[in-house]
Amino acid sequence: MAVRYELLKTEKHTGARRGRLHTPHGVIETPIFMPVGTLATVKTLSPEELKDNGAQIILSNTYHLWLRPGHEIVKEAGGLHKFMNWDRPILTDSGGFQVFSLSDLRKITEEGVQFRNHLSGEKLFLSPEKAIEIENALGADIIMAFDECPPFPADRQYLKNSLERTTRWAKRCKEAHARPHDQALFGIIQGGMDKELRKQSAEELIELDFPGYAVGGLSVGEPKDIMNEVLEFTTPLMPKDKPRYLMGVGSPDDLFEGVERGIDMFDCVLPTRIARNGTCMTSVGKVVIRNATYQRDFGPLDPNCDCYTCKNYSRAYIRHLIKCDEVFGIRLTTIHNVHFLIKLMDDIRKAIEEDRFVELKKSFYESYGYTL
Repeated sequence: MAVRYELLKTEKHTGARRGRLHTPHGVIETPIFMPVGTLATVKTLSPEELKDNGAQIILSNTYHLWLRPGHEIVKEAGGLHKFMNWDRPILTDSGGFQVFSLSDLRKITEEGVQFRNHLSGEKLFLSPEKAIEIENALGADIIMAFDECPPFPADRQYLKNSLERTTRWAKRCKEAHARPHDQALFGIIQGGMDKELRKQSAEELIELDFPGYAVGGLSVGEPKDIMNEVLEFTTPLMPKDKPRYLMGVGSPDDLFEGVERGIDMFDCVLPTRIARNGTCMTSVGKVVIRNATYQRDFGPLDPNCDCYTCKNYSRAYIRHLIKCDEVFGIRLTTIHNVHFLIKLMDDIRKAIEEDRFVELKKSFYESYGYTL
């Protein structure tokens, strides 16, 4: 198998898991947050900067790389690792989320999804077989089955039809997968907020024996308490000896809540996206650096952070750069946010090892301004 999950410890007070994921491009310590590099780059950061900040694995987007530069070009370059000069693990999604996010531009059928290219308007067709062809060409260590991410809210019959189609697509993905020896294909559990349908989806996909499983269709507009309730129900249905991935989630509270319920892997554009607007995650809560209160603040962005940004630049200087639309300002806020979440996951892993996850969560929530 291309990947192997090693469960090292389950925290005695919660379902939090400390594990290790062995891949062709290195070992990943879990639980882990994966920065998102949609177009084969984490916006404004070099691979060297990502490594300096402790990134173990990054995620890239199948749909967007299919459009630009094209998977054939990436394959000619020797695969995504060589193309972007990243020698650590990579995960690619399948394009299934674009079925959700580009809902005005697509039509879903049993065979696949008819798209309109969001850049040119050109008609495109993405099937399970085509998605796997693209992912095989890109060459990531972990690839995702093509699925449909249903909207919230959605009626039960729609959700049932959708998840059953997703199961049929998952079978087709597995049959089309040409590189099982060095690329692990994960299945994606769907079913919306309906627990019975989540159970059905999990059972059907587990029968297909994928090397890892993701929970999809959460963080799509539902209240957080509902998301956590569905997650708490779904995670125990997943195999204990395989990695569990919660897709598209990356706020600090969501990471804590997911880890507590037994999730091993997370990804989200959140840290890089809000960084471009001048919003930073710090040990004392969110800092919107463009606010006037920081105009003469010559202290570090986060006094408890040892990232490059916090060791070298003041809040006043970063505010000046962001207000002037200087790219260096965005780079500094992005470095900090990525470092912050990666360091948070380091702390969470240590807390699980020492059976003090609950204490860490409580102290973090108090300092960040969350309510338990």
